[in-house]
Amino acid sequence: MRHRSGIYRTIASAAAGMALVLSSACGTSGPVRGGLQVWALQDPANEPIIKRGIEQFNAASGTRAALTTYANDAYKQKLQVSMGSPNAPDVFFNWGGGNLAQFVKANQVRDLTNALAVRPEVAKRFLPSVLDVGKINGHQYGIPMNGIQPVILFYNKRVFSEAGVQPPKTYDDLLALVELFKARGITPVALAGSQGWTELMWLEYLLDRVGGAEKFAAIAAGKAGAWRDPAVLQALTMCQDLAARGAFGKNFASVNYDNSGASKLFATGKAAMHLMGSWEYGSQAANNPKFLARGELGWVTFPEVTGGKGDPRAVVGNPSNYFSVRSDSPAADAATRFVVETLASDDYVADLIAAGQVPAVRGVEDKLAGTHNAEFTTFTYQLAVKAPTFTQSWDQALSPSAGAELNTNLQKLFLRDISPQGFVEAMEKAK
Repeated sequence: MRHRSGIYRTIASAAAGMALVLSSACGTSGPVRGGLQVWALQDPANEPIIKRGIEQFNAASGTRAALTTYANDAYKQKLQVSMGSPNAPDVFFNWGGGNLAQFVKANQVRDLTNALAVRPEVAKRFLPSVLDVGKINGHQYGIPMNGIQPVILFYNKRVFSEAGVQPPKTYDDLLALVELFKARGITPVALAGSQGWTELMWLEYLLDRVGGAEKFAAIAAGKAGAWRDPAVLQALTMCQDLAARGAFGKNFASVNYDNSGASKLFATGKAAMHLMGSWEYGSQAANNPKFLARGELGWVTFPEVTGGKGDPRAVVGNPSNYFSVRSDSPAADAATRFVVETLASDDYVADLIAAGQVPAVRGVEDKLAGTHNAEFTTFTYQLAVKAPTFTQSWDQALSPSAGAELNTNLQKLFLRDISPQGFVEAMEKAK
């Protein structure tokens, strides 16, 4: 599941091999001594893919590389402690954005820009909007290593059909649907408001539609006054207004995502819509398979805000997770070859698709079309391909401490315990 820390989202999909996202399992395995050490999260879906990539790289290069995996929280702690020491991994899993930037700032990550310049076909294969999240200050420090996870507006086809309406194309459409479904005794939008990261998706998209992706880019870059931009205040006000209108029902603050509370409200028709990451498809396949089998799960892009400056094709969410190379690794050259040569290879991409993931690479439409759940995976892929920007989830793009403060203040905002102006003032102080 998506942890409150703002770092990682997972859902285990038990249906048709639909492992749409990474999973943070329990327990750890000890590090491998000698050779090239690759660290990642424990995940029954992704570990076999990484291991096969390592085996193929070892066979082709004569390198002695091995994978060590850790549970999510243990991994974050282990990586923080080890970086800068001889015990740090040569290749390490990260989330890009603020999570990666902290290590770059400490000069602990190798700049891969020149390595990609030597192999331009590798950089060209990745979707630019996803590859960019592995950049810090214009330099490439991370290479995408798993599938894309954009945030999507899901809707219950049966509920919409019974009401005789279509999914919203504009924000005004959405507001009209809120009133219509309220009148029918249906919660317009399922929201797991006991966790701030679910509310963050609304703010992310609304700011993007109102002001454009550059508004959050300025915040992420730490530009003075960026939080006080009028577009930010407008988006915050829109979020609070939605909650006040009853868009999320009266008890959203007690609804949880990790126990499938919001997903179940949506699948059973008690809620009409659900804004969530693409992993929601896997969640429904695992927890509400009949809902999926009946063809009642629908999905669309987030609505356009009339008069907004943002591109309606832009998306937010988790562009990918990344592999990076430790700067002072004695095996830095071999580690660089591994991430550059493996992650965009045909075999690695094919393994991602076979696991139900949507790779962050160009030209895989035909391969996706031949898989189970092709309609959804193709939609997800096209969403990213057509997006001029793919804004990383704010709680991942910002520093871990600022991300935690962000989610806390969002819960206050939706409950009207803090004003939009108060939210801005609080976030200006966050580091």
